[in-house]
Amino acid sequence: MRLTILGGGGFRVPLVHRALLDDARRQAAGRCDELVLHDTDPGRLRVIESVLAAQAAAVPGGPAVWTTTDLDEALRGADFVFSAIRVGGTAGRVRDERIPLSEGVLGQETTGAGGVLYGLRTIPVALHIARRVAAVAPQAWVINFTNPAGMVTEAMSAVLGDHVIGICDSPVGLVRRATRALGVDPDQVGYDYVGLNHLGWLRSLTNGERDLLPGLLADDERLNSFEEGKLFGARWLRALGALPNEYLHYYYFRRETLRSVREAGQTRGEFLDGQQGAFFAEAARTASPREAYELWQRTRLRREETYMAESRAASGGWERDSCDLEGGGYDRVALALMRAIAGDEGARLILNVRNGTTVPALEPDAVVETVCQVDSKGAHPLPCAPLREDQLGLMLQLKAVERATIEAARSNNADAALRALALHPLVDSPAVAERILERAEG
Repeated sequence: MRLTILGGGGFRVPLVHRALLDDARRQAAGRCDELVLHDTDPGRLRVIESVLAAQAAAVPGGPAVWTTTDLDEALRGADFVFSAIRVGGTAGRVRDERIPLSEGVLGQETTGAGGVLYGLRTIPVALHIARRVAAVAPQAWVINFTNPAGMVTEAMSAVLGDHVIGICDSPVGLVRRATRALGVDPDQVGYDYVGLNHLGWLRSLTNGERDLLPGLLADDERLNSFEEGKLFGARWLRALGALPNEYLHYYYFRRETLRSVREAGQTRGEFLDGQQGAFFAEAARTASPREAYELWQRTRLRREETYMAESRAASGGWERDSCDLEGGGYDRVALALMRAIAGDEGARLILNVRNGTTVPALEPDAVVETVCQVDSKGAHPLPCAPLREDQLGLMLQLKAVERATIEAARSNNADAALRALALHPLVDSPAVAERILERAEG
């Protein structure tokens, strides 16, 4: 099986390779035997190839790895295409976050005005990739991790239909942490999760006929043992009657988070721009793959330790649990999805897929994030309980933002771009939205 990674010079690619090596170690059926890395930056490709060589040294039978800067060459013959590109690099993320902050509103990679700016820049490239996949590798399944993952997946689905599936590591991390707090095996429970990417709620955790979530919500000690419990607070979680995705902290505690971001002095994008720039520069000077790998490991750990630091600071501040510093999550989701399709295994995963009838208030082709059953024919969203008014209302407003962003990016429609920004609940004025757009285009 051939897997192509677009954005193959990305910092997190070794996590996917590590998961592929685990498959080789276990001699898993249907494992990947050829890994193709594509990137527009040959220098970054060389660094990541060196890190992968060190990882593979101790594991016989791992996938053969080769690199290319030619998109069609990378796609040709692929069974699966994993899209993890960053249009504009980390420098683009810095602008996406700093421009809104200068107007007094939240700038974040996928959320608020920053997410809209990132989508406007990324969707045209994602559509080009979708068209090349359709032309060169029509049999391939595209697994999209490119952010903003929900709207990018929806844009690509206009070309690829159900052969593009979006993934995210946030929902699986939430389920893993909640079940760990309960002391149960996550593979032995059912769950109801629904929303949009970075805007969803875990609304039940069932063991047979028993829902374990109410007991968890009633237990302060258990809630305080994992990230979402600390982040949102026991009282608010009980009022919601659900466990929100961590990114909902930007919506529920927007004032506190905005203050924390502005006081931090450095945005997440600026931190990553400096950190990754230093890593790639130093690793390029390193002759030994082992030294490059060790440098990557140290850099990765620091990256995980500082994840969502501004939200943690806004809710009292704490160090991340060691269990959450392993990194990845999305790599395991991607491989589980690949195995389920290739081997017709019938896995159950939380994915970004076309809505169908899952949320009746949304259009059938609108992409939602929900629990799916996966087989050789793809990912099929499972029925879910009706949404509460507050959940549905926020979903509808954010879906309007996503669709306006897609329209603006697809047709260079300035009115749609303004509508996307001004309608976002974290942007408080059309005048502010207009100034953000003018600065982003300048």
